[in-house]
Amino acid sequence: MKQKKKLIVLIGPTAVGKTALSIYLAKKFNGEIISGDSMQIYKDMDIGTAKIKKEEMDGVPHYLIDIKEPEESFSAAEFQKSVREKIDEIHARNAIPMIVGGTGLYIQSVLYDYQFSDAAGDENYRMELEELADQEGPLFLYQKLKEIDMESAEKIHPNNIRRVIRALEIYHCTGKTATEYQKMQEPEILYDTALVGLTMGRDQLYERINDRIDMMLKEGLLGEVKTLYDRKVRNVQSIQAIGYKELYEYFDGRISLENAIEQLKQNSRRYAKRQLTWFRNKMDVAWFDMSNQAEKQKKIEDISNYIAGKLELKSNTL
Repeated sequence: MKQKKKLIVLIGPTAVGKTALSIYLAKKFNGEIISGDSMQIYKDMDIGTAKIKKEEMDGVPHYLIDIKEPEESFSAAEFQKSVREKIDEIHARNAIPMIVGGTGLYIQSVLYDYQFSDAAGDENYRMELEELADQEGPLFLYQKLKEIDMESAEKIHPNNIRRVIRALEIYHCTGKTATEYQKMQEPEILYDTALVGLTMGRDQLYERINDRIDMMLKEGLLGEVKTLYDRKVRNVQSIQAIGYKELYEYFDGRISLENAIEQLKQNSRRYAKRQLTWFRNKMDVAWFDMSNQAEKQKKIEDISNYIAGKLELKSNTL
């Protein structure tokens, strides 16, 4: 049997401390990092996506950061293809690929043999839907999707017509919702994976999220978002990111800055909760609680030992 390629995956909610740990682990295991964050792919969106700074990288190569303009869309299928190519390239250099991030579906799409295009298609039906979208607007199609597959609708932005149409097409061709169709697949894990998750007590995590947002505002988040707003970057996937959509409401004059910041903090906390729930329900993760900062070094050693044992890796002495 062909030996599976080794892969380290570090996941966890926003603000839990993945970035610093990822650099430590990359140096320890000769790793190169692939961002698993669906929004860090966008250029000119650095502060709001908590993108790693050049100096923080400490010489560790990073990929899938700043590869798209904010006006462009990006799908889980594109992510899957790009990351798998990077994994092969990194292995060819005798280094260890590491995916670091928090977008669950994206990471799952890489680890498991999900076929995004397996379901049958119907070109005539697709063209009908495209015409309907032109005539009635994207919300009309989105409403149709909500009626048959609320679970998929919740994961898709109403303006992402391509994905809305694909979900409707799968239902039309198979009689099953996209969600049901995906559940029918029994995906095999493709890599020899050490899947590490960081967690933290809820109150402590929420406090860190609030502090991080205060820091983002000091670092110039408002100016970053205003630049995109003035460029008329609107009704696209990137601006649905937390930190951008709330401040757009403020620049549109719909809410006060104070309300926008409060919404940003609340949405970030809710997102962190959803991230944790998603990972716990969908993936087989080795969890490490980082709540006790006094024991942080011991936890880091525990994580290193877990990875070394799981993947039979030798580590560099740090």
